[in-house]
Amino acid sequence: MARTASLSGFPEWLPQERLVELHVLDTLRKTFELHGFSSIETRAVETVGQLLRKGEIDKEVYGLSRLQDDEGEAAKQTQPDKADPNALALHFDLTVPFARYVVENAGYLAFPFRRYQIQKVWRGERPQEGRAREFTQADIDVVGDGELPFRYDVEIALVIAEALSALPIPDFRLRINNRKLAEGFYRGIGLTDTAGVLRSIDKLEKIGAAKVAELLKSELGATDEQAGLALELATIRTEDTSFVDKVRALGVKNDLLEEGLNELEQVIQAAVQRAPGKVAADLSIARGLDYYTGTVVETVLVGHEQLGSICSGGRYDALASKGNRKFPGVGLSIGVTRLVSRILSQELATASRSVPTAVLVALNSDDSWSAAQDIAAQLRARGIATEVAAKAEKFGKQIKFADRRGIPFVWFTDDDGNHQVKDIRSGEQADADPATWTPSEEDLYVRVTTAG
Repeated sequence: MARTASLSGFPEWLPQERLVELHVLDTLRKTFELHGFSSIETRAVETVGQLLRKGEIDKEVYGLSRLQDDEGEAAKQTQPDKADPNALALHFDLTVPFARYVVENAGYLAFPFRRYQIQKVWRGERPQEGRAREFTQADIDVVGDGELPFRYDVEIALVIAEALSALPIPDFRLRINNRKLAEGFYRGIGLTDTAGVLRSIDKLEKIGAAKVAELLKSELGATDEQAGLALELATIRTEDTSFVDKVRALGVKNDLLEEGLNELEQVIQAAVQRAPGKVAADLSIARGLDYYTGTVVETVLVGHEQLGSICSGGRYDALASKGNRKFPGVGLSIGVTRLVSRILSQELATASRSVPTAVLVALNSDDSWSAAQDIAAQLRARGIATEVAAKAEKFGKQIKFADRRGIPFVWFTDDDGNHQVKDIRSGEQADADPATWTPSEEDLYVRVTTAG
């Protein structure tokens, strides 16, 4: 995996690495569909106005410009004009495009609408492990019409825990908080700029408690006591519902705080029962995007916390609307490329071979190519991935070709029409019938196995 890329931030996998990524994608897709989520895909571009309407996030956006203007001359513009809401830019996540999709197609959707979406997204970030400029996300969301029962917040967390548990990755933790809890607490201690406090708390793991306290005091006018209480709230982490008593022990009273406590308690209570050890209440989680209104989630790999969050999201009640009609939603997004990068760099999982092909049909002579294709067609009809040799070289060369490709079996047919198949790993060779022969289950398909 340690290769020099010609363009940093735009990863390209080798075939065997791509098979690991496909395994991850297929596993996620299967899990999402088992839970009734329908697949959609949205366009790669949105207007700047659409992308920026819920927060100033232009630092992440790649704008589009034409290489030729209307007169055929090279265009001078290299960045989108932020003042022009109709300028086009690549989407930086899948939630904002999905909100637009829901509004435009509301008349054709059955609500609550359950969707999953696996696509590329683009962000203008400094490339490093776990952070690419072009990467794949896998999202699931449930969106309601007018209202969305809180139970979907619970379900989304459980579905993601199940999906991640099926992947060849280390142990993980969904770290969950609730913005109502946090905002109610801040209001209860007299800090009215709750969005500002959340943005400061969101930097806690990056800059530490002392610097966050300074930000709260210098930028938001917090007293030492207020900053201390805000940080004390952020230190509460439990893998059960005991966080409720810990918050109440801080002595802060607020109706929104109580609502958030109740909601977070429901999520953690269900997780303790259905996904034990995979979910924790973590009151330091804030999420930087302004459109989240309730449950917020970040997920880390245990022992790989420096990688950052591999799955995040939450509840958004006002991102999508059409006149007086609101479409509240809740969703989570898995950073597939970030996950796969870590799987490959740490050799956490490997593909059993570099190609899907299980069998190479060898040629006795160039005249036998058509008959070899007939054999291959019989094998493929039963789901066995098969290639046919291109040239009738010596059998030793054809076997070496299969070995270089990672193909485990070579098929031979003599001039009398007798068939044999050779396992080139063990050297064993036996009679075979193309109408009935099948390799073992572990050789039939590429397998992705966890190291150790």
